[in-house]
Amino acid sequence: MTTPGHQLADLFVEMTNTHNPDLVDRFVAEDYLNHNDFVADGREANRQFWTVFFAGLPDVSVTREDLVVSGDRVVGRHIYRGTHTGDLMGIPASGRPVEMRSIDIWRVQDGMFVEHWDELNLMQMFQQIGALPSLGGAEAQA
Repeated sequence: MTTPGHQLADLFVEMTNTHNPDLVDRFVAEDYLNHNDFVADGREANRQFWTVFFAGLPDVSVTREDLVVSGDRVVGRHIYRGTHTGDLMGIPASGRPVEMRSIDIWRVQDGMFVEHWDELNLMQMFQQIGALPSLGGAEAQA
């Protein structure tokens, strides 16, 4: 059975894989609350974030690994893969491949995502593009 939560999550994947930030109009509420330090609240801030993200990783694609819909919550586990060939959050292009993982939790109200929380492996992503040094164990010191 396809629920509104499933449909909204599908639109998120479509927006990411087609690199069309204007699709946020179809699944992000105007007064969207985003509990993420990189993205301000509101639909327009969300659109702006994705525009910048797609410029930094122009070949990015997302794969959904899991989706759980329960009541007004939608939980998705995603893997993003792309190449850092543009400026990304002030970090110049490195040309390096990137793999980022996320767990996203959205709250649905009136057929739109109205609130969002996520957990990201940002430290690993920043290491992949050379913005942070790799932290290795004993084998890295040898």
